[in-house]
Amino acid sequence: MTKSVIVIGAGPAGLTAGYLLAKAKVPVVVIEADAANVGGLSRTIEYKGFCFDIGGHRFFSKSKEVEDFWTEILGSDLLVRTRLSRIYYRGKFFSYPLKPIEALYKLGIGTSILCMLSYAKARLSPVKTPLNFEDVVSNQFGRRLFNMFFKTYTEKVWGMSCREISADWAAQRIRGLSLFSAILNTLPGRRHHDRRKVIKTLIDRFRYPRRGPGMMWTECARKMESLGGRLLMGHRVASCRWDSKKGLWSITARDANGHETILEGSDLISSAPLRELMNGLTPPPSPDSITAANHLRYRDFLMVALIANDAHRFNDNWIYIHDPSVKVGRVQNFKAWSPEMVPDPSLACFGMEYFCFEGDSLWTMSDAELIKLAAHEMHQMGLIRSLDVQDGRVVRQQKAYPVYDTDYQRHVDRIRAELAASYPTLHVVGRNGMHKYNNQDHAMMTAMVTVKNILAGKMLWNPWAVNQDAEYHEEEHEGPSSGTSGLRHVPMPTKPRE
Repeated sequence: MTKSVIVIGAGPAGLTAGYLLAKAKVPVVVIEADAANVGGLSRTIEYKGFCFDIGGHRFFSKSKEVEDFWTEILGSDLLVRTRLSRIYYRGKFFSYPLKPIEALYKLGIGTSILCMLSYAKARLSPVKTPLNFEDVVSNQFGRRLFNMFFKTYTEKVWGMSCREISADWAAQRIRGLSLFSAILNTLPGRRHHDRRKVIKTLIDRFRYPRRGPGMMWTECARKMESLGGRLLMGHRVASCRWDSKKGLWSITARDANGHETILEGSDLISSAPLRELMNGLTPPPSPDSITAANHLRYRDFLMVALIANDAHRFNDNWIYIHDPSVKVGRVQNFKAWSPEMVPDPSLACFGMEYFCFEGDSLWTMSDAELIKLAAHEMHQMGLIRSLDVQDGRVVRQQKAYPVYDTDYQRHVDRIRAELAASYPTLHVVGRNGMHKYNNQDHAMMTAMVTVKNILAGKMLWNPWAVNQDAEYHEEEHEGPSSGTSGLRHVPMPTKPRE
């Protein structure tokens, strides 16, 4: 059968797949619900000439294949930026990564000694079977530093206790990082130039599109279309029907006016939230897998962009807010990401990130109330004066983060088994598509290996093996005869992980 592919979602994973398929001369259609922007969570919003991200997105990967992809799409439009970020805690700013002398001075000698004793205790007597985020991080940093620099921020992000968050989350986000490695990273001669040896959390240089990450994905979409691929904007998928006899997918997409477009393809790639996908399949999955899908949870997100007089009070790319006295979780300084994000040099654009659940008190606040709150909290932290704020824009993002509660893996494993058994040419990719909190480059890698599998006509690489543990899953070597680099050839599991 001649291959033809339908892709749900024009985020990094969906557009990576679409571009690579079009480049391989495979007919491909990418369906995107947003009528105006591609890029998903990596899109860039423009407001009165100001550009801002839905969160900041560094362009750095341990995979040469991903880095080469970015270069192929944008080339000289990618700037090289030096990272500057800090933590705000109890009215003080701490460099991140940690600078030991600065931390010692700001915490005070007594607190610092207690932190080191707590760390020593954790190393000598760790929790032997860490079951949750709190256990894992306390093992690596000590309980006192966990309470100071991890607990508040993490619970802001997820809206739940650290003891309710799966240990998988900590394993992905801070793998290879400990207090000892953070300190060593600040010493002369300890900087690594080999991307494979850098702990991702500690990288100090990265690339960034001069007009924001949306520039990457707008150009990727344009190049995909120039190669013959199709992009269907402003359409939501209404149904996904699998005909096992014909080996064909029939996808119904509906625009804002209710007009329907029906597409057929041999393969379906989905980056849509896994819960929504499972509830939209025909024939329907088993009741057990539907139940598993409906137990998957998501965390939503608000970005409040503030346009303010630039008093040059801080030059950080972003600041983590670990202080419980304010609701904001992270502050972005988009002018520090790229000067081209701000059209007037006398002004700045700051992004205030608030984590919430759709329908809660933050989510339902009016835009004017949110802008007022954000300006007040910036003033409270001493970053800018509230009087400096001239304008603002609010963006609400549903399903920004798949929740890693203690039961999520069991539900995902059940869904994986169902998809493998009942829908052989359905491929899930990306963060929400796989219910995996991965970075942009890892979302792209899941699409890259999926395209290779489709082109080969068989499962050669396991996209589920692409993980935050890049040192394990991303290998810088020549791959099989297809020319693959940067990914391990991993056999598909025959059953879910026990």
